[in-house]
Amino acid sequence: QVQLVESGGGSVQAGGSLRLSCAASGYTFSRYCMGWFRQAPGKERERIASLYTAGGGTYYADSVKGRFTVSQDNAKSTLYLQMNSLTPEDTAMYYCAARPPTSWCNDASYEYNYWGQGTQVTVSS
Repeated sequence: QVQLVESGGGSVQAGGSLRLSCAASGYTFSRYCMGWFRQAPGKERERIASLYTAGGGTYYADSVKGRFTVSQDNAKSTLYLQMNSLTPEDTAMYYCAARPPTSWCNDASYEYNYWGQGTQVTVSS
């Protein structure tokens, strides 16, 4: 079965960096839609990045564009989220998600089928 396991969260001061990892199993990692999401207390879940792991460009939300970068290691079936210049507004639970590429991967109208358990990121001022 599909399994997604996030790691790498923690507490950091404003201006710092963290790298999140999402280890995937149970499907063909190199040809799937994947995304990074976050949800802060009292706020709606936000899609911050998404991509087709076989290529074609990565979507970034305006709130993270220029600061966050997605990368992948197909040999390890792992997706990464490098987060730089963190601010307190980035404090949230971060999730990775996956779905089959039955439609354009960066189309926000399609729901993701599989989700990780999340990893907490806390940025202090």
